[in-house]
This record gives sequence, C-alpha cells and structure tokens, in this order.
Amino acid sequence: MTSPIRVEKNGPILEVTIDRPKANAIDAATSRIMGDTFAAFRDDPALRVAILTAAGEKFFCPGWDLKAAAAGEAPDSHYGVGGFGGLQELPGLNKPVICAVNGLAFGGGFEIMISCDIIIAADHATFALPEIRSGTVADASTIKLPRRIPYHVAMELLFTGRVIDTMEAKHWGLINEIVPADQLMSRARQLANQLAEGPPLVFAAIKEIDRETSHLPIQQAMDMVTKRKLKTVDTLYSSADQKEGAIAFTEKRKPVWRGI
Repeated sequence: MTSPIRVEKNGPILEVTIDRPKANAIDAATSRIMGDTFAAFRDDPALRVAILTAAGEKFFCPGWDLKAAAAGEAPDSHYGVGGFGGLQELPGLNKPVICAVNGLAFGGGFEIMISCDIIIAADHATFALPEIRSGTVADASTIKLPRRIPYHVAMELLFTGRVIDTMEAKHWGLINEIVPADQLMSRARQLANQLAEGPPLVFAAIKEIDRETSHLPIQQAMDMVTKRKLKTVDTLYSSADQKEGAIAFTEKRKPVWRGI
C-alpha cells in the first residue's frame, strides 16, 4: 500500500506531506505513522526544522476520517505517540515546526495546524471547527483556542462551526503569513532554512520554557528559568554554543552553532 505520508529530508530540514486522497483526512493508522515520523524527527540530531503540509491544492486536512468512524473507528482510538496527527501530544518536541497550509483546515486538521510553531497559509485556505454540527467536541481546540485568541471569538468559532478565511485568521493571530498558493512551499522552505541556521539549543529552551511555564505565575516561571530547573535551559547555559554566541558577537562574525 502507498504510505499516507510522504517524507523528504533536505539537509537539516524534514518535510512531511499528508497525501491521503481525496481530502487528506486522518485515520488512526495514519496518525500513528505521523507520530512515529515526528518522534524520529525529534530524536535525530541532524534534523533541526520540520515543515508539515499536504498534497493537492484544495485540502490541507479536514480532520478525522469519518469513513473510518463509520466503519467503527472510535474517537478515542489509539492515535500513536503524538496523539491525533502526531504532533499535539508528542512529548519533548523541542525543534521548530512550520505548517504550510495549502487549503481547507477543518476540525482535527485545524488542531494539527495550531500545534505547529509558525503557520503560513495559501491565500485560498479556509479554517473551521465544525465538530458542533456532528454532535461532538473539538477537544484540543476547546483547550487551546481560548488561550490563543480572544475568548469570545474562540467560543463563537467553537459554538457555530463557521468557516473563516485567511484574512480573518491572520487578524486573530491564528496564522503568521498569507502567501499566494504557488509561493507557499518556497516561502516555507525559505523560513525553514533561516531557522536551520539558528541556534538549536536556544530553540529547544524556548519551546520547553513555553510548554512548562505557561500555566505558572510569572515569578514562579522566571525562577524555573533563572535557577536552571529546566533541562534545556541548563544545557544551554553550560554549552559551547552559549560561549560561541558571545565570542562571535565580539569578533563581529556569524556564529557557528553546533548544538553542543
């Protein structure tokens, strides 16, 4: 059988493409493959940045495969090490992930999108959480969305399931950039190359700080960082890269980041 996921390595950049015609919907088996793919990315020191996108021009991902559901797949099926779509619950993912949204991102596809760190969308992309119409809950979005955008806007999207376009999505801060469809991947790769040249230990610290302190009062969060209670921060502050950054600055040259 053809894999529902295409994976390509370009130096330190991993490109992951959902390719499951007709709409790139995700069933449990596909989700498990995605989880294994992103876990391997997490654990490979040669890889620094990932891009997640999908095949075709119409669909990024509509979420859960309702044909699989109709055949008996339960909403609480085993979706793999990273939860639904491989990213949402993957522990210790301390590398940047760019989402290149090539079309419709609904339901679980919307939730996978907002699990990425930077989101670039083709100008024709659309977004919605239509679970309300089928009598179920958009669980990850119900948790995350009110923390990302104004509460009343998040509630409206969750309660009504209405579709929004890229302009509104950008207005609410759900996406970073809107680009013409034929420039989507070139822009994603440009950004990925920029990040791949950056300091991987700093990226790791940024992601762990956000993940582990977002629920804490500011002073408690600051103590976690300044007292080196987080593994990535402690590693960074003891690293050769930390010294390299200071030396390169004084020597007025570009730093050489080795991730050690």
